[in-house]
Amino acid sequence: MSLRMILRILGLLLMMFSMTMVPPILISLLFADGMWQAFAVAIGITVATGAVMYLPNRHARKELRTRDGFLIAALFWSVLGLFGSLPLMLTGATALSPTDAVFESFSGLTTTGATVITGIDFLPKAVLYYRQQLQWLGGMGIVVLAVAILPTLGVGGMALYRTEIPGPLKDSKLTPRITETAKALWYIYASLTIACMLAYMAAGMDWFDALGHSFSTVAIGGFSTHDASIGYFDSAAIELICTGFLVISAFSFSLHFVAWRQRSLLHYFQDPEARFLMLFLLGLTVITVLSLWLTDTYGTELGLRHGLFEVVSVATTAGFAVADFSTWPGALPFLLFVAAFVGGCSGSTGGGMKVIRIILILKQGMREVTRLIHPNAVITVKIGKVSVPDGIAQAVWGFFSAYVMLFFLMLVGVMATGVDQVTAWSTVGSALNNLGPALGEASAHYGNLPDLAKWILVIAMLLGRLEIFTVLVLFTPAFWRK
Repeated sequence: MSLRMILRILGLLLMMFSMTMVPPILISLLFADGMWQAFAVAIGITVATGAVMYLPNRHARKELRTRDGFLIAALFWSVLGLFGSLPLMLTGATALSPTDAVFESFSGLTTTGATVITGIDFLPKAVLYYRQQLQWLGGMGIVVLAVAILPTLGVGGMALYRTEIPGPLKDSKLTPRITETAKALWYIYASLTIACMLAYMAAGMDWFDALGHSFSTVAIGGFSTHDASIGYFDSAAIELICTGFLVISAFSFSLHFVAWRQRSLLHYFQDPEARFLMLFLLGLTVITVLSLWLTDTYGTELGLRHGLFEVVSVATTAGFAVADFSTWPGALPFLLFVAAFVGGCSGSTGGGMKVIRIILILKQGMREVTRLIHPNAVITVKIGKVSVPDGIAQAVWGFFSAYVMLFFLMLVGVMATGVDQVTAWSTVGSALNNLGPALGEASAHYGNLPDLAKWILVIAMLLGRLEIFTVLVLFTPAFWRK
């Protein structure tokens, strides 16, 4: 492991990230909201720090290994969240405290969508835009973007790609070269964003809202330019567009690549993970809509609209809202919240544990039941027609064990700060699954939580975004041995 090489790459990536603060300056000048100076100062601080890391080590050249990729991914997301908070602390009357600014920055970059801000409608346009852009950059992963456009990472870029793309089955490349793979993913990502923006505009949004919501929709983030989220527009067309693009973004981007290259949609219905997600969303929607109708919570049309939208929004871990589902009758709030633990497909912008892991856990559970009946039988776990190696099956159980253990530890930690059990349970689950909405005292926003609880949730967001092991491996003695 080369410290100089890692500092060089981090410095380069940090200087590159500073350029993402230029568009908010342009937005500030366009709307004359006076916020451009805050972003200019943030750019200066970020570039200077990146230069200090890069310049002394600019001649360091060494091929990256997987271990280096883990360290760079974890360090960069941590550094990125901290420096991404700078503009939010420098915006004068609307400035946030350091804790709240870091929370908001990490929430955006990890596409969690939890917010500590109230009065979002009255924020300066530059700040509104910046929050949405943070989610868009975090959606596919800015590290993958760096691999795509920075040839200085060389062949070792695959080490970064493997630590960045979410999911257990991610070693296969769409194209022979990792740079081309990352570029292909970003072309698809950008194309979906443009299509989503145009659809929103056609449905009645102005260009600013359409751009901001297309960023957070395709990223499955959940940030909005209004306190009332998507419900602000009160439009069935906008809700339907949002629902459609959330489902598309919750599918693996490798499926989008195959569909684009072969000009066929057949792969979506042949892929076991995509099929499971579609059936899961359909079943959950039926249960939710029927419950809303039978309890007279809404009439026929509103029950269907709100039920469908909230199911897709929460289950895909977006967290957009057209209604406060925490007030819905019976077990519906709990049911919808638990659905977010499933999340999106592997290789999507969604959070959660990922559909493929849920499928594997269910299939392994069935295998153990069958073994009780046929102890000597050799039973393989299959996804579709492909047998899953035991190594991957064991890794899934390891992930689940680590997930439960960390969930419990952070739950106790948040409760120790004085937060009640329902609020603590839902905020930790929301942060770890990169969902956003919570129950209890945080159902409206996270602003009233103690500062220590917010820092614990920041760690939970980071663990969820990098899928736990990428961060946990850094705390093992074996990682640091030569």
